[in-house]
Formats: sequence, C-alpha cells, structure tokens
Amino acid sequence: MSAEPRPEVPGDRLPSPALWLGLAGLIPFIACTALVLGGGPFAGLAEDALAAYGAVILAFLGAVHWGLALAEAEDDATARTRLTLGVLPALAGWAALLSPNWIGFGILVLGFAATWMAEETAARAGRLGSRYLWLRRGLTLGVVVMLSAAWVTLLFG
Repeated sequence: MSAEPRPEVPGDRLPSPALWLGLAGLIPFIACTALVLGGGPFAGLAEDALAAYGAVILAFLGAVHWGLALAEAEDDATARTRLTLGVLPALAGWAALLSPNWIGFGILVLGFAATWMAEETAARAGRLGSRYLWLRRGLTLGVVVMLSAAWVTLLFG
C-alpha cells in the first residue's frame, strides 16, 4: 500500500479545462449561497436550488468512482469499495432533497466531507491520482463552505 496518491501519466499538470470547468461548477454554489445569505424575495428559491445543485454534484462525485470501478480490472474488495463509493453520495443527495432544507444542507455537508475523506483514503492506497485529488480538495472545500454558510443561516439566521 502506497503512502502517496498514484502518479499521473503523462505529466504533472492538471488539464486547464478540468480546472476551469471545476471552478465554473462553483458558480451556482456561490450565487445561491449569496442569495440565501442576503435574504429577500429569492432566498427560498435559492435554498431549493442550492440543495438540488448540491445533490446533483454529490451524485456526480460518486459517479466518478463508479466509472473507475468499471474501467479498471481490480480485485473484488477494491471494486466493491469503489462501487459503494459510487452509490452512497447519490443516496445521500437524494435523502437531502427529501428533507427540509435545514436538515438537507447538513446531509449534503456530511456527504461532501465523507466523500472527500474516502477519496483521501483511496489516494493513500494508490487508487486515485494526485491531480484529481488536488482538484477535489479545493472544490470540496469551496462547496462545504458555501453549504455550511447557507445551513448556518437556516439554523440561526
């Protein structure tokens, strides 16, 4: 078992489109959170939009691992772990959407944090590349901050 993420092939740089599209994916989180924090006539719609977008992106993160499990020949235990990580984020997002937003945002925050921790563990085992992990760390931090700000506003605002 390796202590470092799997090296990338070829080169060490993250492809520019991945970085820019990843950052663009934060725009709905930022915009909706700003509307939630600002209150006003669109705050309720922004809450729902933020929860829906968070659930979609959480499911997307799981789909990455589902795809990796199907694309690579792995032992049964590794494949089972990846397939599980592929499904659990979608289920968490679905549970968040079925809950009132003041609960749903908490589920989403926990879902993003748990997925990030699982990815860190997979990287230490050499099953995720360093470029992917670098991108996920930054994007996940941004998402968790936005969702947490909205969640705190709903709980205490």
